[in-house]
Amino acid sequence: MSLEIRQFLCLEDNLGVLVQDPESGATASIDAPDAAPILAALAMQGWALTDILLTHHHADHIQGLGGLKSAFPQARVIGPADIGGIDRAVDDGDEVCVGTRSAKAIAVPGHTLDHLAYWFERDKLLFAGDALFAMGCGRAFEAPPAVLYRSLMRLASLPDDTLICCGHEYTLANARFALRVDPDNEALQRRAQDVAAARAEGRLTLPTRMGLERATNPFLRVHERAIQERLGLAGADPAEVFTALRELKNRS
Repeated sequence: MSLEIRQFLCLEDNLGVLVQDPESGATASIDAPDAAPILAALAMQGWALTDILLTHHHADHIQGLGGLKSAFPQARVIGPADIGGIDRAVDDGDEVCVGTRSAKAIAVPGHTLDHLAYWFERDKLLFAGDALFAMGCGRAFEAPPAVLYRSLMRLASLPDDTLICCGHEYTLANARFALRVDPDNEALQRRAQDVAAARAEGRLTLPTRMGLERATNPFLRVHERAIQERLGLAGADPAEVFTALRELKNRS
């Protein structure tokens, strides 16, 4: 049986995500942006929280921890070592278990130095936090953009059918920016139309798939000549192109 996923909005545009191992009933929250909607989703499903997997230390990903632990004091908090109140610190390559399912922690520094993603290989499921978004990526707050680029390339090496859950519903704005720098990409054009229709109807655009991201996410396509030429960097090192692209997005 596959892992069960429930996804819902928290705060303004954070995405709360619950994942349950159907064999054991163990249930994890990916990050803790806001306790109230997470607890409401757990109650709706009749699930008991056993684990909280944290991707990084930004407040909008951890500020619900207190409320979740008050309701489920036995839930284990797992994440980067520099986050206070965790029960188990993990780093690159460490195994994390949710019931009978195991995930590998992947260090993806850039957005923050401590950022982790969680890769459930058996289920081909990636929790990317704020490193990788649908048609976008996080800002490089705590490391040079080239560091974030290398992190994204690690994630981009996962199989095409990898299902990706991200930390925010930013897809519509990301699609508009992607069209600015990759306007002749027919797959991107079709996807942007689908995203606009989904958001107009109030539907979430996530999860996404790695193959779709490689085809339409400009931050994973900085090796492509069309994007390099659009930025005036034809033939440049992809890390340099990524840096220019990230800086352009910062100003948009």
